[in-house]
Amino acid sequence: MVRVLVVQNTPRGGPGRLGEWLAEHGLGLDVVHAYDGSPLPPDLGGHHALLFLGGGYMPDADERAPWLAPGRALVAEALRTGVPVLGVCLGAQLLAHVAGGTVQAEHGEPESGSTPVTLRAEAAGDPLFQGLPAELNAIEHRVDAITELPPGAVWLAQSERCPVQAFRTGDHAWGVQFHPEATPEHISQWDGEALRRQGFDQAELVRTAQLDEPASTAAWYELARRFAVFVESAAGARGAGAGAGAGHGGRTDAAPA
Repeated sequence: MVRVLVVQNTPRGGPGRLGEWLAEHGLGLDVVHAYDGSPLPPDLGGHHALLFLGGGYMPDADERAPWLAPGRALVAEALRTGVPVLGVCLGAQLLAHVAGGTVQAEHGEPESGSTPVTLRAEAAGDPLFQGLPAELNAIEHRVDAITELPPGAVWLAQSERCPVQAFRTGDHAWGVQFHPEATPEHISQWDGEALRRQGFDQAELVRTAQLDEPASTAAWYELARRFAVFVESAAGARGAGAGAGAGHGGRTDAAPA
């Protein structure tokens, strides 16, 4: 089975429906609960893709989250060797950071709840975003932001408060600032007082997300399906190369769940 290494950075920040959609399309997920001390594998041997999830950290906050250093090493390995990557929220920021971009803490106005996202013209040629609605909604929960894309990255989507909502670096690594795995129920679990201090009404955020849910679910399901197809195709190509004496190696690590 084609296997994805999933890095989970908070107790509630699991792969959710995104993981379910990837599994539905044939991918096996090895979830590492990094936040509780579960170690990341030393390399990506045996894994065909990397899914790095969100969390309330800057991508280099090693003193608060010591697993981020080995996480950055895995992202760097994926970029170097062609292993597909999907970074979500913190994962997108970490991908940008490793690839040479800039991330700033508490930059601009915060975003929470279902948020309008606009695809840029560059998305028309992207394997994951092409053909998706030009205007769609995604659940956000952020105060930090990517302020400078990595050299050569393709800028795919933006929102009013956060210009970099999605990007691709190289031909196999994507970062999304929003949360395709999240549902309105996730919003109800957030810190209501913290939301109030930022100017948000939690109940209203839930109601809006529920109204937007049918269309946004369809869009992010399609994105997940395309990523799964891309991963399987890349795994097949790498397997063919390994059979000819090249490739990533023959280990089959299973990360702890």
